[in-house]
Amino acid sequence: MLEQLGTTFVKLGQGLSLHRELLPDSYVAELQRLQDRVEPFDALQARLEVERSFGPMEQVFASFDPEPFAAGSIAQVHRACMPDGREVVVKIRRPGIRRIVEQDVRILRWFIHSLLWVVPSAGRLRPLDIVDELARNLHKEIDFRQEAMNNERFAEIFRDAPGITVPAVIDGLYTEWVMVQEMSHGRRIDDAAFAAEGPRLAHVLVEAYLCQFFRAGVFHGDPHPGNLFVLADGRICLHDFGLVGFLDRATRFNLVAFMLAFAQQDAEWLLDAFLDLGMLSGEIDRRELRLGLEEVIQDYARKPLRDWSFGEAFLRVTRIGHGHNVRVPHHLLVLMRAIFLMESTVRKLDPAFNLLEGLFARAGAVMQEAEAGQPQAPIDRLKFESMLFARQAPRSLGRLVHEVRELAQRWQAPRGREAHRASQEGARRLAAALAGASLYLASAWLLAQGAGPRLGGMSVLPTVGFLVAGWLTWAALRKDSR
Repeated sequence: MLEQLGTTFVKLGQGLSLHRELLPDSYVAELQRLQDRVEPFDALQARLEVERSFGPMEQVFASFDPEPFAAGSIAQVHRACMPDGREVVVKIRRPGIRRIVEQDVRILRWFIHSLLWVVPSAGRLRPLDIVDELARNLHKEIDFRQEAMNNERFAEIFRDAPGITVPAVIDGLYTEWVMVQEMSHGRRIDDAAFAAEGPRLAHVLVEAYLCQFFRAGVFHGDPHPGNLFVLADGRICLHDFGLVGFLDRATRFNLVAFMLAFAQQDAEWLLDAFLDLGMLSGEIDRRELRLGLEEVIQDYARKPLRDWSFGEAFLRVTRIGHGHNVRVPHHLLVLMRAIFLMESTVRKLDPAFNLLEGLFARAGAVMQEAEAGQPQAPIDRLKFESMLFARQAPRSLGRLVHEVRELAQRWQAPRGREAHRASQEGARRLAAALAGASLYLASAWLLAQGAGPRLGGMSVLPTVGFLVAGWLTWAALRKDSR
């Protein structure tokens, strides 16, 4: 039915397939099979669209095949050749598609408003948010300038990567309606001809996604085998950047924390990292969620390492929180889809691939390398939290000092001896608190690194630091008895 309704509804179904936390697996599997089954539009119309964007066809291409080799509900693709002999593909947007999308989105919103009037309880699923999300993504997808920008971004990310390549967009040959891109001659990554190279390709693909997640903060959201080609020289070529996910720095750190907590089977840390990812939309029962996480961890502890799956684990955690004020943001839904598809491809390439070592444990090291510019040893929670606190402390302390300065300015007006004494007391306690916090941070970092001399099996510097920090904390908390 969705396919028969056309572009917007096909994209709606594909968008719903991201919501694994809401839908049963069988529904997700069926929705992922949605395809744009439409007839190509007229060759003359295709030519007019190209000339509208770039001028006379003969001045742009040495040859242009009027028959498309692929057609979808948003665009169709033609083969062409540049004057310098380069083979290219020309992606042309279907005429009138923007008007159709806007009309369909209005119909969807009207339908959902009517449904919510009849069944108010359906509002807890926030269906209008899903439609708004669909509209935003569709407007990006039908604008080829956005796809060209994404393509160039990934080409830059993998410019020096030995095992990954991205076909370039031809300079100056892209508009909102048409995009010209180098043709890559390769075969799908799941082709039986690559069976012997499976372990190497699996390793390259996982490393590529670690780079995207934790170094670049932008990732290809649709890594199914049809978008992954293997070239004659063995490199993996990424295609189709219509679905792209973004991870800001804070989300990347929290995602690393989630992976490390899962790898180390630490339910309390796993819960903290899960909530830090922005899943909370109200009050929660931490005890109930923690018990659910313990069950997930124990289930995985009994599994062989080759059966560990981050996508599955993340999904199970989100389903524990379903109905408990936990909602998955869109960028994490795209992340979950990308990881599911990537893991599925990796297992087909190398059934024995160890995702615990190749993905979970590597996440922290890759993030540290991205931050420090040099390889780092695996980290535990103390090291990770200390590193995170060290990054956040200057901004937090700066904000605190600013607030203290404003408070001091308000106290400058004469308030008598008692007010002056109170202000001195507040300043003393604040200074002690700041010094104590700094010493706690420094001591925790020294303890994690094992730095400095040791006495009786104890690290001297961290021990002294903790003692002084404790005294400063007591000084900050005690009241002036004068």
